[in-house]
Amino acid sequence: MVRTPAPSRLVAFTCLALSMALVGSYVALTKPLALVFPVFLLAWLRFGIGGLAMLTWLKKPAMELPLSRPMRGLVFLESFFGNFLFTLCMITGVSMTSAVSAGVILSAIPAVVALMSWLFLKERIGLRVWAAVACGALGIGILALSKSPAQDIAHQHAWLGNLLIFGAVLCEAAYAVIGKQLTTVLSPKRISAIINLWGFALMTPMGILAAWQFDFAPVTMPMWSLLVFYALAASVGSVWLWMTGLKSIPASQAGVFTVMLPISAALVGVLVLGERLGGVQLLAFALALAGVLLATVPVKRRS
Repeated sequence: MVRTPAPSRLVAFTCLALSMALVGSYVALTKPLALVFPVFLLAWLRFGIGGLAMLTWLKKPAMELPLSRPMRGLVFLESFFGNFLFTLCMITGVSMTSAVSAGVILSAIPAVVALMSWLFLKERIGLRVWAAVACGALGIGILALSKSPAQDIAHQHAWLGNLLIFGAVLCEAAYAVIGKQLTTVLSPKRISAIINLWGFALMTPMGILAAWQFDFAPVTMPMWSLLVFYALAASVGSVWLWMTGLKSIPASQAGVFTVMLPISAALVGVLVLGERLGGVQLLAFALALAGVLLATVPVKRRS
């Protein structure tokens, strides 16, 4: 079995933070894409473009042993929860609910990851990690609640959208926990390519049907460019960065970095969509950053 060297903790932390920052940026930008493309077509195009970019990553290294049946099952579940269901829940949920509700629900990701890591991986959760989770949840909760609640009025089916966003939270947590086990037997590139291929296969029947009924002519070049960015960020960059970081970091600790998801989504709103950033939002960012520092700064051990 081939084993790629685990990165240093600093490199791993950087990869985890960048991965979730990418996820947050493309989650924020899926709203205009979902207004143009049907959900199933958008997801199918994402996996197709990502698969083309990772064709060379599918090749099995000569020294890698065949996957056992349990590991093949985990690869499928990683794609089913982390790619297939997460994409459907997130795109549909964001289109049906407000940014306020989505932000509050997404702030639960670190806590759910820590809980699943404790339940399924038997990882020991220290007080610092729980404190980091609390800081991240509090910070992102403040950030989301600081927005205007009037946005909810325009969403008649917000309850269903909120339920779908919570489904995406569970999928993201399962993705983090299963990914930790896969990094012990597969390289980050192979994991990224294989689970994307599974996602493409699962989405193909519905994607072809949606493409058959869709008129591609009115789609503008900027929207195609945004689609390509979304596909490469979602299928290639964020997955490879996350799996690289997981090789040397416990899943429960890595889960703290999911606070970067709603933070980066908010920053995209400020920098790209022109939303205002006030004192309450800055306080939320400070709390989230404190949580990351609690989870990453090493503790000095007494002799």
